Amino acid sequence: MRKIIYLIAFIAVTACAQKPGNKAVDASVKTEKYEFQESDIKESLHFLSSDELLGRDTGSKGIEAAAAYAEDVFKKYNLKPYYTSYKDSFEVKEKTGYNIVAFKEGIDPQLKEEIIVLGAHYDHIGVQTESKKIIKKDSIANGANDNAAGSVAILEMAKYFSSRDTKRSIMFVLFSAEELGLLGSTHLAKRLKKEEAPVYFMLNFEMIGVPLPHQDYLAYLTGFENSTLAENFNQKTGKNTFGFFEKAKSFQLFKRSDNYPFYQELNVPAQTLCTFDFENYPYYHHVDDEVEFLDTKHMLRLVEEVAPGVEALANEKEKSIRLK
Repeated sequence: MRKIIYLIAFIAVTACAQKPGNKAVDASVKTEKYEFQESDIKESLHFLSSDELLGRDTGSKGIEAAAAYAEDVFKKYNLKPYYTSYKDSFEVKEKTGYNIVAFKEGIDPQLKEEIIVLGAHYDHIGVQTESKKIIKKDSIANGANDNAAGSVAILEMAKYFSSRDTKRSIMFVLFSAEELGLLGSTHLAKRLKKEEAPVYFMLNFEMIGVPLPHQDYLAYLTGFENSTLAENFNQKTGKNTFGFFEKAKSFQLFKRSDNYPFYQELNVPAQTLCTFDFENYPYYHHVDDEVEFLDTKHMLRLVEEVAPGVEALANEKEKSIRLK
């Protein structure tokens, strides 16, 4: 059972002043202690990377099942669709792709107009037909790390924020057709631009299923030097949450995931957090990218650390995240 302890924080400033070092709590913000559960992470991860979903290729029945699963989570936790339904549809190669978009409106009359976008792609490369890619008769590229792991993180973020008030609004997105060239995120970014949606910044979750070895930070951030996100995020968490990874720059990873269309179209800070360093996981686009090789304790630690950082940025009075 989920352990949620409700602490409605109506603490007067004068009371806080009596305790040196304590920060005044904004009485308008509902703060609830929340405990992420590794069992929840495992459950979602097992489903999204199961053989039944056939590698979640865009336009397939497998990804439709994954979309339905995400919708059920959003409904269960009372997160509304951003549009008339959760599905943000687009056409791709004579098929229909679906981004799944949920929304939690902020409570501050002015700041709620600023939207923080949290995203991850939930598609993968489907069933393999080339003989060289079929290993021991296994042809299903399950995509556990790429990117069921990131998708699970978005579902966990949604659960966390569903029962917590924030001053700014938060959008939760699962992108389709990333593997076909960032098509889902490009579609949504262009749509939001046309609608003049007030996006503050975008944070994308990509391949977070195994920890980074020999690093003093939890995850690296692509486009590290492009904005103030890493430094300000780390100030909020009080930890070295996001760090610089040289390969991310040399491999131009900033342009290779679903953050990039938001940067291109909306000209806002938009970056990807990742813990795949090209050496710590040998199954990239491989049929052995299975849940059994992922570290759910690491994933638990990551969402436990990232969620409060996002929350702090969602509640700060002035914007601290900006492009450099």
